[in-house]
Amino acid sequence: MIINATRAALTELFSPAFRAVFMKSLGLTLAALVILWLLLHGFFDTFALPWMASFWPGLPTWTEWFGFAAAILAGLGLAIGLAFLIGPVSAIIAGFFIDDVAEAVERKDYPADPPGRPMPLIPSLILSVKFFGVIVAGNIAALLLLLVPGVNFIAFFVVNGYLLGRQFFEFAAMRFLSEADAKALRRQNALTVFIFGLIIAAFLAVPLLNLLTPLFAAALMVHVHKGVALREKKRPSATRSFA
Repeated sequence: MIINATRAALTELFSPAFRAVFMKSLGLTLAALVILWLLLHGFFDTFALPWMASFWPGLPTWTEWFGFAAAILAGLGLAIGLAFLIGPVSAIIAGFFIDDVAEAVERKDYPADPPGRPMPLIPSLILSVKFFGVIVAGNIAALLLLLVPGVNFIAFFVVNGYLLGRQFFEFAAMRFLSEADAKALRRQNALTVFIFGLIIAAFLAVPLLNLLTPLFAAALMVHVHKGVALREKKRPSATRSFA
């Protein structure tokens, strides 16, 4: 299941049906990251750097060099920070396109199955914002763990694997189930969802390719949900807690 679902998601990522969604998703993700960069950089130049330089008002040469070095360090810090924000930014943007991706996958690979129902705009946005907050908090924790040798690399994959796997699986499942039933299905298959979440986290870790994370994750989790739902149907009804 793991190899087949991953291969199918990668193949569909560059299929003609995905090109329009890809351009919109990529454009919005890049625009969001650029705007965030400009806001953070503007804040640093306008407030943080003058405040730090004010500690040495009588040493203009020193403050100039200090400002130059601080600007370089700030740029590096912002770049590292944005690298960790790619996951949350991709996650919230995915809320706008996951139905398009899911519909394309379902139509191509599961034509005999009943199509899923698109999520209404407001619930979709609320869920996206909710997941965004959770993923930001998780990535802040992972960022802090960068200070712990031997833990930082693992923390990135575990945090993003769990959070992204959870988000995209529940989105895919809610095309067919209520939110409560989608969460129950995810909990009953927590290990499977986490393993595929690690695959998404690995995809997220590749520079440039990570901008396609929402499309890849959405396509992947449609296949995962289909496989999990089929497996659950074969289980005795007494062991199932969702409709």
